[in-house]
Amino acid sequence: MSRDIVLTGLRQNNLKDVSLRLPKERLTVFTGVSGSGKSSIVFGTIAVESRRQLNETFGAFIRNRLPRYERPRADRMENLTAAVVVDQKPVGGNARSTVGTMTEIHPMLRVLFSRRGEPSAGPATAYSFNDPQGMCPACDGLGRTMEPDLDRLIDPALSLNEGALRPYPVGGYVWQLYARSGLFDPDKPLRDFTEEERELLLHGGGFKVDRGGYTNTYEGVVVRFTRVHLKGGLNDLDEAVRPLVRQARCPACGGARLNAAALASRIDGLNIADHCAMEVTDLIGLLERLDDPVAEPALASLRRIDAVGLGYLTLDRGTSTLSGGEAQRLKTVRHLGSSLTGMTYVFDEPSAGLHPRDVHRLGELLLELRDKGNTVVVVEHDRDVIMLADHVVDMGPGAGADGGRVVFEGTPGELAASGTLTGRMLRRRKPLKAATRRPRGWLTVAGANAHNLKDVTVRVPLGVLTAVTGVAGSGKSTLATLELAARCPEAVLIDQSAIAASSRSTPATYLDAMDPLRRLFAEAHGVRPGLFSFNSAGACPACKGRGEIKTDLAFMDPVTRVCDVCGGSRYSAEALSYRVHGRTIADVLAMTADEAARVFDLPGVGRLGELGLGYLTLGQPLSTLSGGERQRLKLAHRLHERGGVYVFDEPTTGLHMADVDTLLALLDKLVDAGNTVVVAEHDPDVVKHADWVVDLGPEAGRFGGEVVFEGTPARLARAATHTAKHLAASLP
Repeated sequence: MSRDIVLTGLRQNNLKDVSLRLPKERLTVFTGVSGSGKSSIVFGTIAVESRRQLNETFGAFIRNRLPRYERPRADRMENLTAAVVVDQKPVGGNARSTVGTMTEIHPMLRVLFSRRGEPSAGPATAYSFNDPQGMCPACDGLGRTMEPDLDRLIDPALSLNEGALRPYPVGGYVWQLYARSGLFDPDKPLRDFTEEERELLLHGGGFKVDRGGYTNTYEGVVVRFTRVHLKGGLNDLDEAVRPLVRQARCPACGGARLNAAALASRIDGLNIADHCAMEVTDLIGLLERLDDPVAEPALASLRRIDAVGLGYLTLDRGTSTLSGGEAQRLKTVRHLGSSLTGMTYVFDEPSAGLHPRDVHRLGELLLELRDKGNTVVVVEHDRDVIMLADHVVDMGPGAGADGGRVVFEGTPGELAASGTLTGRMLRRRKPLKAATRRPRGWLTVAGANAHNLKDVTVRVPLGVLTAVTGVAGSGKSTLATLELAARCPEAVLIDQSAIAASSRSTPATYLDAMDPLRRLFAEAHGVRPGLFSFNSAGACPACKGRGEIKTDLAFMDPVTRVCDVCGGSRYSAEALSYRVHGRTIADVLAMTADEAARVFDLPGVGRLGELGLGYLTLGQPLSTLSGGERQRLKLAHRLHERGGVYVFDEPTTGLHMADVDTLLALLDKLVDAGNTVVVAEHDPDVVKHADWVVDLGPEAGRFGGEVVFEGTPARLARAATHTAKHLAASLP
């Protein structure tokens, strides 16, 4: 029986009839520039087909409730095994989701406390802040309370008729509930209200009032605001009223989320909230000293978290506060304890967000999965992860239409000796920049103490490129994106947040280029701009502007075909009857960014070429872009903003080594134009290219948060920090 996964005639997205044999129970790494087709094979073909066929093993009733996958475009796919996908999508989670609940360690601790806690609060659910038996009744287990911010809600200097109720315009329905209630003088400033009048306005209720023939139950401003806006909790809070709300630690539970009975139950003097507030490394030592078999499952999971370099996390940390790299490593940890074998584990850049010091830990975990009898397939750009592989597939030679081919298969050593772009980059050892720029001044960040920063004071040079470095969790992103950005309100902050990617969003819509393009066509022919929108009046009536017809076959696989009416253009016949420069609106959207930039003056389109994305067509759905392409598209969208200071949080995420060179050229261009650029980064090539480095550490979490080095990259290479050691090792 073949030990290989056999793939023949792959044509998903930009793949050009690719055929491959991937060894089972081995670590295979896919490399290549962003957009070369790696994800189309690994995620769009292998993972999708594996999940599709696995779903077919269930009955019709179950299949109708499972996600449905369309068969990838391929001639033959053989010897697939069940796939587990660990992608880079944000873990999300609401206000109740924590590291402890996500990793399922919190339930294990609840079992421990239900058996050893004194005095006992009851069963395991009595220690859960997501269960009525255990949650704090004052904050419903959220640990924080929300209340209207009276300073923003009312203006005491004004009367009701002058607009004292800030969110409610004079003459509006809510304003009338108070100004026309007959309870108050609408012309008297609120500061002149008696104590009784003020209490009635804000907190009164329990009786009916007559407003000129309309009778309603009276509610004070605070009472009504709380009922309408705050009952659903923080996750349901309308963006428009967020500025009017003040959050505070729950006074009843002190932010612990639990009721008094759960908090009174202790093991060796500590309650379950104390355990969850400890860093993982400290909690491991505490549970080891218990020497209780009930704690062993939690200990095993905690040790795996520590093994991927996340020992500085606490179990009570909200998942919404995790960085992309932290979230992905936690998702990896969830699978490492599995006893399943014969699986295919698919990872999307698992090294994202990792300092070079910690990459070897990740590699050991990938090899551990392989050695259990699983097939591990990884999309990766990191040199160290690539060199761990048993088998490497390099895609290229370029991106988009210039990619989609296998340019190399073999061992990492053979790849490094090959002539492919990835092979050349693996051989390259980039030196330090010959000369660094001189600052034109300094910006002092003093008393920075957000998160784990320890009253940090640091000088950031103006007019140069500064790299903020340090191990994951050392505080570099906090310093750059929170503290520095707070002191420079005009700074343009480009963080790691994901961009929306639907089938109806395109580079043209994301870059705000569609509106001027539609106006150009409309003014040229004297028609309305909406005619040139496939999301509006210009949509093909058959496919509603989708360009394809998707047939839902209930529990069977869906079938998608190109729309016969518009030929996939998305537009109606009327919209396609108008031309500018000899092209229809569909023709323009089919142009690459480089082609369009030569013909049309559209915002952001020219910058795509500067970022190595000139091959993207203006109308390509964002849902088909790779992570690296989306990252650079976000840069192109924000770089037109003028602030003088640009702050980037790990902009090399998802970028091939050659694409990093393109990014560095763009950063140089920003600096040469007189801007200050600050980059929180791990990539040694970025650090070598910087003019100034601020290194944080010495470790992560409470052992980090200090500046351990400030100076030029050349001086850093002679220092003794973790970043310095890896920088020196990467030099020729």
